Formats: sequence, structure tokens, C-alpha cells
Amino acid sequence: MSAETRPRVLLAEDHPGVVRALQRVLAPQCDVVGLVADGGEVAGTAARLQPVVSVVDLHLPNVSGLEACRLIMRRNPRAKVILITALMDEGVRTEALAAGASGCFSKLMAGTELIDAIRGAWMECSEPDE
Repeated sequence: MSAETRPRVLLAEDHPGVVRALQRVLAPQCDVVGLVADGGEVAGTAARLQPVVSVVDLHLPNVSGLEACRLIMRRNPRAKVILITALMDEGVRTEALAAGASGCFSKLMAGTELIDAIRGAWMECSEPDE
């Protein structure tokens, strides 16, 4: 079991206002260990920083959040990725889960839902392997 008391989160989002809002929501309960605005940098940054959870915008420049999720999962099948999007529908959620995401949420959701999803992924990572 990890001695860490707060989940380490990588945040991949290209809109500065959304970044600020997410940082305010996450800061009381999570350590944001990195910020990425370009989809092409997400997988490499996740590999380098080893966050417990990567929160990735679906629509990033250069490489989509879905493809970034696939790349993260290819490098580390135990990684946890939560995709966020402004335009949520069941097709998006299905694609996200097929890409290996732990969850997919609307950016408009309540902050506590995102925190709960991060904590849930963190707890999965903290469970001993069988």
C-alpha cells in the first residue's frame, strides 16, 4: 500500500479557464503534479510523472484525448485515465471506456463527482495485487 495520502493527478486540458477551475476543485484533495495542454505530450508526461490518475480532455490539440488514453494504457495497462468533455453522450462514454478510460465525465459535472472518481481510481491502485 502506498504511503501517499493524496492522489497524484496529471491534468491535460487546453482551455486556461477550465484548468484554473479544475485546479481549484482538485487542490483541496489531490496533488496536481503536472499540466499539459497538447495531446501529443500527455502519454510521455504521464510516463515521466507517474500520476495515480490522468484527467484528460477529450478534445486536445494535435492528439485527441481518446488517442492519448490509448497511448497511456499501452505504456502502462494499470494506469488510470479519466476523460472529460464539454459534449457528453453515450457514444463518447462508450468510446472512452473502450480506449481504457476508468471513466468519462462532462466538464459541467459537480466537482465532487470528479473527486470521487479520482479517489476511486486511487483506491484501486492502492489495493494489493492478488
